[in-house]
Amino acid sequence: MEPLFTFLGSYWWLVFPLVGVMGGLGSAWERGARRRHKRRLEILRAKSELRTAAVAGSLPSTDLQVPGAADARADTPVARLQRLFDEHDAITARWLDYELDVAKIIAFPAMSDGRQPLTAAFLRAKRKADGLRPASVKARLSKEALAEYRDAVTEFATAFEIAERDARRIRDSSFTESERKRLDTAKQLLTVAIDQAATPAERQLAYRRVREELDGLILLSDGAIDALEERVALELTSGQGSAPGHGTASAPPSQGSGPGSGFTATTRDAEPDPDAGSSGTPPPSAPRPAPSPPPTNPAPPAAPGRITRPRPPA
Repeated sequence: MEPLFTFLGSYWWLVFPLVGVMGGLGSAWERGARRRHKRRLEILRAKSELRTAAVAGSLPSTDLQVPGAADARADTPVARLQRLFDEHDAITARWLDYELDVAKIIAFPAMSDGRQPLTAAFLRAKRKADGLRPASVKARLSKEALAEYRDAVTEFATAFEIAERDARRIRDSSFTESERKRLDTAKQLLTVAIDQAATPAERQLAYRRVREELDGLILLSDGAIDALEERVALELTSGQGSAPGHGTASAPPSQGSGPGSGFTATTRDAEPDPDAGSSGTPPPSAPRPAPSPPPTNPAPPAAPGRITRPRPPA
């Protein structure tokens, strides 16, 4: 025990940094517990809201203006399944907006990152709902199967809402400073790539630079790449159609069509002559008149101011 007391007597000042370290660890643990508790409350609140909405949608309407037969038809298994299909498709469409739009992928990268816990939970819920989805609204399902599919759709919607809120909260905070600068550069280049006012060369260069800046940071799906290439190609096509020299070639000016035109007539396809024979052979051209011979004894030019009279006949 004496060596221990000697050590404590010599290094008693170490208690102050140790207290600070322990206090920091305790504060970090408390903050983490608060975040986990807050997230759990959000999940429970979202589930409660979605279940309340699902129950309210499945109850028959009590409006006096609607006949009772209409209420009965609205509460049939086909109608309930159709409402579940609509909700399922709406959540899937909202997810595809994040999955196929490169601008949203850059702004909210957590929505396409399966390593995020909330995104992974959403993807698992989506896979489960897709697996339990019937082939059509007319499929015959038992009450247990319909209830299981309804719960899967509710969990799918809840997981998406939570993942979307978290992705909009953290944005690109999980990246380093240099990586965030690359994301900002890619966002600016993406604006140029789909800008119709830019030249085709600028749009193509911007598209290639976007792919280079995102390489190693965000993995774009094949659908997102195809959608971006279609947008860039659409802008290129519209820009080339409006540019001079790329449209429909105009007809050349007629040559030799009028006096003083200054053009020499070119060889063109001869139009059929109605007077020609059935064989289509053009008639022979008329012979040109022979030039008149020059006079043999031209008279000398008269001197200016002198009148020349004809000689009388011999």
